[in-house]
Formats: sequence, C-alpha cells, structure tokens
Amino acid sequence: MSDLTIVIPAAGRSSRMRGTDKLMQEIDGVPLLARVVARAVQVAPTRVVLADGQTGRAAALADHAAEIITVDAGQGMAASLVAGTRGLNSAVMILLADMPDITAQDLATLAALWRAGAGPILRAADRDGCPGHPVILPADALPQIARLTGDRGAGDVLKARAKDVVLYPLGPQACLDLDTPEAWAAWRKGT
Repeated sequence: MSDLTIVIPAAGRSSRMRGTDKLMQEIDGVPLLARVVARAVQVAPTRVVLADGQTGRAAALADHAAEIITVDAGQGMAASLVAGTRGLNSAVMILLADMPDITAQDLATLAALWRAGAGPILRAADRDGCPGHPVILPADALPQIARLTGDRGAGDVLKARAKDVVLYPLGPQACLDLDTPEAWAAWRKGT
C-alpha cells in the first residue's frame, strides 16, 4: 500500500467551455485528461473521478493504470472528493484535471517534499505565493473530506487547518487551469 494516493476530480461538465469538453481538448494529440493522468500514475497510485455517462473521458483513460470512480454529475465537486477518497487510509494529493502545465516531475517533487516532512499539508503555489494546486492532505484529513458537501472543493478543510498549510513555490503552472475557450486560446498562443 502506498503512503500517498493522487485523486483527480474530473466529473465536471465544462459548463464555462460553452459546448466543448475542456478535458478532451487535445494537446500534442492527447486529451488533456489523459495527459494529466499519465503524469500522475508515474508518481503514485491514482484515482480519477468521472460522472456517470462520461464515456469519452473514460475511453481516453483506457490505457492508463488509474482507478476510475464514478459519481452522479449533479452532486458537485465535494461528491467527487468524497468518492475519490472513500476507503483510503493514505495521504491524498488532490490534482485538478485541467492543469496542462503540471509535470510528473512537479508531482514527484511535491510528493518527495511532503514525505520529507515539509508540512502536514503541502500546497503548490506560484512564485509570488498565490496558492494553487496540487494539494497534499494527510490521512488524518480524510474524515473532514468525507463530510464535504455541495459544489466546493477542499477549501473548508484547508481553512480549518490553515496553520498546517505550507506553500511550496512550484511556479506558474500551480495556478494555471483552463476553464474557458478564451483561456485555452491564450494558453495555446503562448505555447
């Protein structure tokens, strides 16, 4: 059993993309979701939470050694985190699925720092200290995650345990997520 599991909440509906699925946008011929999962599985056991009926996303992950967990799409982000962490007794790295510039090395660096005792909760940040993702929560935070509800992530857990949070200046990739067609266009223009 691993001391760390990566959980990727990917059940969202991409509503801000106005009809296209942001996680199926291709980068170098690979859907973003598959790109992120391929990097995660290099570092730790990985669980991906999809909504019932997201067959395209599931098919994109067919060749990856990640556990797929499904939830009701209408339950919100909290349901994804609750389902993704259910039954675990390890620490959890929460990795958002729409972060194209996070590398396997970034994930490995955060995992190594956390294992070396960098902090009970380790959160990636940009170079200016703006908190982003991924976030590593210890196993003793799992009961708090299990009580989350609604369309919110683990922000309440981080607030309740603010004194335990250590920011690591990963770089701009920690705060870059692509939620809109405009964000995608700007990112593609800059790459």
